[in-house]
This record gives sequence, structure tokens and C-alpha cells, in this order.
Amino acid sequence: MQIGLVGLGKMGGNMRERLRNAGHEVFGYDTNPDVSDVDNLVELADRLRAPRAIWVMVPAGAATQGVIDQLASVLKPGDTVIDGGNSRWTDDEKHAEELAKHGIGFVDAGVSGGVWGLENGYALMVGGDKEHVDRLKPIFDALKPEGPYGYVHAGKVGAGHFAKMVHNGIEYAMMQAYAEGWELLEKVDSVTDVREVFRSWQEGTVIRSWLLDLAVNALDEDEHLEKLRGYAEDSGEGRWTVEAGIDNAVPLPAITASLFARFASRQPDSPQMKLIAALRNQFGGHAVESTK
Repeated sequence: MQIGLVGLGKMGGNMRERLRNAGHEVFGYDTNPDVSDVDNLVELADRLRAPRAIWVMVPAGAATQGVIDQLASVLKPGDTVIDGGNSRWTDDEKHAEELAKHGIGFVDAGVSGGVWGLENGYALMVGGDKEHVDRLKPIFDALKPEGPYGYVHAGKVGAGHFAKMVHNGIEYAMMQAYAEGWELLEKVDSVTDVREVFRSWQEGTVIRSWLLDLAVNALDEDEHLEKLRGYAEDSGEGRWTVEAGIDNAVPLPAITASLFARFASRQPDSPQMKLIAALRNQFGGHAVESTK
């Protein structure tokens, strides 16, 4: 099958290679001419036979909107656009409506696999009309991991990115739990080899996972993580998950706490704890530490 791919970064570039390895004809476009197969989106569309399919792998928000706007002007009725970036599901509904005015189909694909996807395959959560999804099934089959799992047509437009958003929210909470356990193990004197404790959990325990395997990899590289600063960004999907929980009155205490923990990591000196220290001093005469 032929497909166009817009955005050839870490994931997009590997996806192009995995698709080509599976025998598909892929034309890629990127603003970096060193990795691009074509010079612009017009040339990309011209290289493809109708009905065309173009997969977009660019940052969510303005960048994705800009590509969608351009594709609406160069594609024809019967073509399909797939957004495989981390767009918000509400944007999917907007993009589908905009493209439908031109007779162009739209599919949203939540993609998980990161830099390991080329070798292991990508978990795909797809949203869109059945006719559009079914036509793209050979592409999904090539990108997904081998075996029966790793792909789902999750529902209508927006369902793919909503599912991926929840996936990332769960990921936040799982990583936070591992991190808290690691810190506690490092804190006590009785445990003398925290890294090997983590390694012992990789087989036969209920908390074994790929994330645990990656944690062991990280500890093998830097046993006490002394080379790292305790600072973690959030991609936006954690926030969207918490907001969706609020909108739907679904309690998400673990995911919400893990998101707030990332916010706390960015504060070298917590303003909140300053007031708490002051209050403890006021009502109980508890000692406070001066900045001087």
C-alpha cells in the first residue's frame, strides 16, 4: 500500500522504516530536507495514487492544525488523513469536520511505542468511521506488534486519542509508584542493593512490567541516579486526563497525584511549604529553617 508520512522525527522516521520493511511504499515529508523524500506537501500528494492516505506525525496544537489546513487544500475527495500525533480528542472532532467539507476522511491514531517501536511495533488505538479505518488496516497491521494484540478500533473520531490519553495518564501513575518505592528503598539503611531489588521484581511478581524493565536499565546505567536532576516535564496528556475526569465526574486520585508530583519537581523551593512551616511555627513554636 502507498502512504504519505508528514513528520519524520524520532517516531515518524522509525515508522517510515517499519512500513518500508513490511513492503509498503512510503513517501515522507519533513521540514528538515536531510530526511525528507519530497520538498513540500503538494509534491507529497502528487506522488501518491488516489485514493491517497497521509499520516501526520507532528506536535499537537498549532503545528497539526497547520498541516491539516494545508492538506485540505491539496488532497481530493476520497482521500484520508490520519493524525498519529498526541492531539487532544476534541481537536480530532474539529479536524474531521473541517476535512469532511472537502470530502476527505479523517482517522485519529493514538500511538505508543516510542523509540522502541521500530523493533517491537507500535500499540495503536484508532478512532474514525469504519470505512476509513478498514481501508488503512494494512498500514495498521504493519505498524502494530506481532501477534493478536496491540491494535484496536476504539470507536468514532476522537476515540483513538482519548484512549491514548488515558493510557498516558495510567503511565503517569505507574511511573510515580515505581519512583516512590525506589526513593523509600534508597532511604532506609537496611536495604543495601536497591537496584537488585528492582531486578528481582522482573520475574514472578505482580508488579513486573516493561516500565520496570526500563527502570532497571536506567539503574544499570546510573545506580543511584546521581547524574540526573529531579525534574520531570508533562506532555499535556496527563493534564487532559485529569480534566476529562473532572468533566465526567470520574475520580482519578492516583493519576492526579502523579501529575501534581511532576509540578512539584519543578520547584527548587516549595512556596507552599514555606507557609506550612510558618504556620507550624505560629501555632506550635516549631523550628523553621532560614534561607540565610
